Amino acid sequence: MYKDFENVYEITHPLIKHKISILRNVDTGTNEFRKLVEEVAMLEAYEAFRDLPLKNVEVQTPIEKCYSPMIEGKKVAIVPILRAGLGMVNGITALIPTAKVGHVGLYRDPVTHEPHEYYCKLPESLDERLVAVLDPMIATGGSLVAALDYIKKNGGKHIKILSVLAAPEGLENISKAHPDVEIYVGTIDRGLNENAYIVPGLGDAGDRIFGTK
Repeated sequence: MYKDFENVYEITHPLIKHKISILRNVDTGTNEFRKLVEEVAMLEAYEAFRDLPLKNVEVQTPIEKCYSPMIEGKKVAIVPILRAGLGMVNGITALIPTAKVGHVGLYRDPVTHEPHEYYCKLPESLDERLVAVLDPMIATGGSLVAALDYIKKNGGKHIKILSVLAAPEGLENISKAHPDVEIYVGTIDRGLNENAYIVPGLGDAGDRIFGTK
């Protein structure tokens, strides 16, 4: 748990820290960057989903019948924030292939840095699912606050954010607006520069995942 916010969990696993260091490197190419984001997402999901409810079901093994635990109720809903959040989806679905996937499209005004929605499509029965919102970088937190507003408006109750790295300013904004939402992040950086980019950061995650500028 991050010392300044009770709902923020900085994951200290050495594998995550190591992979984020490679992501930071300006010489890391698109293919490697994309794979590393997927791997970090998978490792974070392992930690974030440890409280999924279980129930015992009857299973016929090659030897005999037994009762064995399986995930109870509706499966997880994954909601990546377009476009960079798409880079984390495969890492999560590798763990939970039956997860439902929705999308929230937001862009940040280059002057005001305020988020604007251009697309929102969410799975049904959000109130019965753990909703995992994916965004590799939390800068100001504005886009995620807006996305959480939409998700809650559509019934989402049990929500977690998974992010590769974050600035304290963004974590504070999200925590104030949605204190009930847990945030799992690989690294918390120093802060934001005058253009609201995370420093030291890793550049524009969307551009580096998709090879665009």
